[in-house]
Amino acid sequence: MTGSRDTYGGYRARLVEQLRAQGIRDLAVLRAFAATPRHLFVPEAVRHRAYEDTALPIGIGQTISQPFTQARYLETLGLGGKERVLEIGTGSGYQTALLAALAEQVFTIERMRPLAEGAQAALRAAGVTNVSVLVGDGTLGWSAYAPYHAILVAAGGPEIPPPLVEQLAPGGRMIIPLGAKGAQTLTLVRRTAEGIRTAPIGEARFVPLVGEHGFDA
Repeated sequence: MTGSRDTYGGYRARLVEQLRAQGIRDLAVLRAFAATPRHLFVPEAVRHRAYEDTALPIGIGQTISQPFTQARYLETLGLGGKERVLEIGTGSGYQTALLAALAEQVFTIERMRPLAEGAQAALRAAGVTNVSVLVGDGTLGWSAYAPYHAILVAAGGPEIPPPLVEQLAPGGRMIIPLGAKGAQTLTLVRRTAEGIRTAPIGEARFVPLVGEHGFDA
């Protein structure tokens, strides 16, 4: 994903060591962070902070999440490299690029066209080719390519959107922040033969999930 003129490798290596020190053990996840150029996915005004373990503003009231938070739920998904993944909330496209390094194919939905177009440009610049981007209501999912082995929702909603449950493959896993605006519980959802099973992962703070099965805009 990175070119010969990349000068950020040392910063990425330091970020990976920080993630490792905080308990991230999945080598595939750590390799994805080592290879993915986060500086391409943030505005130039904050590019000097691209490899800090912190959330950063990307415009239109949206943020690029803290790397440790992303690493934690990517590790929880336990991707093996052959999955078809649905992402709700493309945002800057950075998490999309991380998913693309961990799965075979990524389908991502962003409701704000300027963000979707910016993410597509950043993904191209990063050399990511196994991603499809849709502008639309993420709470409805993307039924044309369902079922998905994994679904990652990068915004906090009041409930699990039923269309996402329907589009999750048997044995599939979904990560979604659930709760009120401003404070949610990051939740692991599994589709088993006995039905849907949920387990809390920890507290989280995400932008609101807006759509038919989320919050009003």
